[in-house]
Amino acid sequence: MAALSGRLWRRPGEALGRTAAGAVRAQELAERLRAKRSEEEKKQQQQREVAAEPARRRARELAALQRVHPNVLAKALRQRAVYQDEEVVVLNKPYGLPVHGGPGVKNCIADVLPILAKMLVNMKAEPLHLCHRLDKETTGVMVRVSILLDVQRAVAALCRPLLFICRAISVGSPDPAEGIVEIPMVEREVQSHQPHFKMTLAPNYRMSPEDGKVLKIRKNRNAESAVTQYRVLASSSACSLLELQPITGVKHQLRVHLAYGLGCPILGDHKYSHWSKLAPQKLPEITLKRLKLQQSKSRHLPLHLHAYRLSLPLGTSGSKRIDLVCEPPSFFHRTLRKLELDIAME
Repeated sequence: MAALSGRLWRRPGEALGRTAAGAVRAQELAERLRAKRSEEEKKQQQQREVAAEPARRRARELAALQRVHPNVLAKALRQRAVYQDEEVVVLNKPYGLPVHGGPGVKNCIADVLPILAKMLVNMKAEPLHLCHRLDKETTGVMVRVSILLDVQRAVAALCRPLLFICRAISVGSPDPAEGIVEIPMVEREVQSHQPHFKMTLAPNYRMSPEDGKVLKIRKNRNAESAVTQYRVLASSSACSLLELQPITGVKHQLRVHLAYGLGCPILGDHKYSHWSKLAPQKLPEITLKRLKLQQSKSRHLPLHLHAYRLSLPLGTSGSKRIDLVCEPPSFFHRTLRKLELDIAME
């Protein structure tokens, strides 16, 4: 019994020394964990800053577009010309540049057309006239018509049938994957805490809630006929890459047909992702993860709609056509890569 007691007995100083050593090791371990956590938080912050940098750069570019002299803007547009003859000029429209003026708009394409005409042709050229328009946030091919000496040729050029093909990234995938949306549209005021106007659908038919029969309703006299052909090119990360062909040219037609007609709003379309309010677009978790984006930062996403290809008749007879292609801007390509949709653009 005495021998057993001897083996269990320890000196008081020895026990205190071991306790102090254990405390030191615990403190060192806690400091290493804090340092590791701090390093991880720093990396996450850097990743957030890198993800936010394209949005900041776009904001700086948009602000610069409104500050530059009209001559500088016209020169920049001239450098973006993809085709020109004596009647028609086709430009690659940059993101965020308004076509027409409005409240808060200092620079727009329409205002610099006279300057651009002189740069493109000669000092005696008449102002260019818009053949069609693109939304401020839409990029891609856009046509201007120059009126020279022959008025009849100019009018004929204005009436040329254009074939537009657009590319868009949608949130969700249309069902069916290919089809035609033919629903009239009209502009209406949205009554909310922040009243505003939006384009919306004005269908000619509705389904009876009682028996499910299709009923023809009274046509809205202010509604415009709107037809859009669409096709899904690829789907991934709860998003889809679409090919769109607007048969008609109603204001915000593609955005409204996709959002309200097919239930698949365009990525970055904060206006038409909701009806009763103006709020940032809400994205699926898988999409946010692939984009390395927080939902609170989704308001910085630009509209992913690009006028990709234009088929334009040549000459007054229109017997020959020219196909013009404008590659999407860099932010569009980055999003395609992150969402693993870029294979369809090759």
